[in-house]
Amino acid sequence: MIKNLTQDTKWIGADDLDLDLFESQYIVPDGMAYNSYLILDSKIAVLDTVDIRKAEEWKQNLDEALEGRQPDYLIVHHLEPDHSALIAWAMENYPGLCLVAGAKALQMLPNFFNGFSAEARCLCVKEGDVLEFGRHSLRFFAAPMVHWPEVMLSYDAFDKALYAADAFGKFGALSKCGFYGRDDSDWACEARRYYFNIVGKYGQPVQAVLKKLAGLEIKSIRALHGPILEDNLPYYLGLYNTWSSYEPECEGVFIACASIHGGTMQAAEKMAEILKAKGAKKVVLSDLCRSDFAENIEDAFKYSTLLLCASSYDGSVFSPMYDFLHKLQLKGYCKRRVGILENGSWAPSAARAMKELLAPMKEIELVEPCVSIFSRLKEKDIPALEELADNLLK
Repeated sequence: MIKNLTQDTKWIGADDLDLDLFESQYIVPDGMAYNSYLILDSKIAVLDTVDIRKAEEWKQNLDEALEGRQPDYLIVHHLEPDHSALIAWAMENYPGLCLVAGAKALQMLPNFFNGFSAEARCLCVKEGDVLEFGRHSLRFFAAPMVHWPEVMLSYDAFDKALYAADAFGKFGALSKCGFYGRDDSDWACEARRYYFNIVGKYGQPVQAVLKKLAGLEIKSIRALHGPILEDNLPYYLGLYNTWSSYEPECEGVFIACASIHGGTMQAAEKMAEILKAKGAKKVVLSDLCRSDFAENIEDAFKYSTLLLCASSYDGSVFSPMYDFLHKLQLKGYCKRRVGILENGSWAPSAARAMKELLAPMKEIELVEPCVSIFSRLKEKDIPALEELADNLLK
């Protein structure tokens, strides 16, 4: 499938509806889009390739869109394999093609293509460089660690389009979720899950890029995953600013529960009931043992307050909670209020283990009291739950 974006720019990417796990870890029930673009001007530029899984479809799209012409440039915004798998093929099949990338990408290129060399046909670009095609041109912006070190973004002044690499990406095939952001009924949901699990650790680099882009007139954001964004761009930019600042998006309490035999879950459900009765704006309860871990990471960042409810296990904490907190730490979780409820039948250890996992996270306020229950919730435990709920909502 080819999609015309403007008179002389086209989408030549591919949808992957058969992918079970993106990056071998994230479930993608609506598939995944690999976006690639083509600028047809006095000079022709191919902007990124796609994943090897969709090689034949991309080759066909490119050939059809070129209509017999030869491309002049292959722009590499991001070297991750889902966007770069066809670089060697393109360079071999189009002898006049010039590979355009940043210094770090050119340095990393041999890591992905054994024996491939195109040094004589490479153009190294840096921050502020402009490449002219005719009416169209690309101005390059270095975006290191958004979310790899070699990432470049580019801006076409004619279309007023930002080619955003993995920034502003989301899970979901375009045939499922819509080609444009306006067609997507809930862009933020899967974009948020994508952001915090893939880009989220790198909030400061994202903030740095947003500052670079602040003076540009942007009418279209063309990411490497997800829909083309053209309407209500302040909404998307505002969300990215909030997310990359690690500020809560919503006031509310996310209850993350890891329960072995149901006793801890019973206590978590009671806490949810108490919090709602006390006027919490939003309460979301998740069973860490059975839910999508990436969605749990997303919700932990989305809400202002986190309540951890976990069983003790092997002198530590039940492994689903351990894994959850470990992933939160890796993703740079910070600036949140956190309450703790532990369960243990003879020597509760979950609270101590959870506090140790939280310790490296910045600007985490532990809300007292830390509540301990033994095996099953009892009437005598309710006052402590009430007190914790009051303090979480202060």
